[in-house]
Amino acid sequence: MVTVLVALVLVFGFVRPFVVEAFRIPSESMVPTLLVNDRVLANKFVYRFSEPKRGDIVVFESVEGGKKNLIERIVGLLFEGPEGEQYGGKEDTLIKRIVGVEGDEIEVQNGRLLVNGEPQQEPYLNGGDPPRGSYGPTTVPEDHVFVMGDNRNNSGDSRVFGPVPLENLKGEAFLRFWPVFRIGSF
Repeated sequence: MVTVLVALVLVFGFVRPFVVEAFRIPSESMVPTLLVNDRVLANKFVYRFSEPKRGDIVVFESVEGGKKNLIERIVGLLFEGPEGEQYGGKEDTLIKRIVGVEGDEIEVQNGRLLVNGEPQQEPYLNGGDPPRGSYGPTTVPEDHVFVMGDNRNNSGDSRVFGPVPLENLKGEAFLRFWPVFRIGSF
C-alpha cells in the first residue's frame, strides 16, 4: 500500500506537474500532423533550459482564457482530465506550431507564410486544403511566440488571439502515443 501511495505522489506530485503530461488533440487545427483524438506527450521542462524555436509544436494555455486564480486551479486539477478540458467543457489548453519567435516579423500573403520577409517551406501543412488569406505584417513582441495550426484554413491561432506569452507555454509535444498504430514522433 505504501508503494502505491509513493508512486501516486511521484506521478501526480512531480511527473505530471513538472516533467511530462499527456494531452488529447481536440480539433482539426493540426491536421495532417495530429488528428482529432490523437494523444501526445509534452515535455514540460524543456523551456526551462532552452528557448522555444520555430517549428516546435507546443501545448499552451489559451491566451483568451486568461490566468486562473487559486480556486480555479484547484477545481481544474480535481475535474480536469488528460484532455485539457476544465469542468464545464471549456477548452483552455491548445496545441499549435511555433512559426515566429521574439522579434520576428510575421506576414501571410495569399496563404503563404513569410517570416522576416522570407517565404517559409512548410511540408507539414494540410495539402488537401491549401492555405489562403492574408495577415499582418506584425512583429512578435519580447517574451512571446507566434503560433499557427498546420491546417491553416481551420485553425484559430495567433492570427486570431495574438502572440502567446512564454509564460503560457506548458511544454513541447514530442510523441504521439495514441492511437497505437500512429505511435511516433512528428
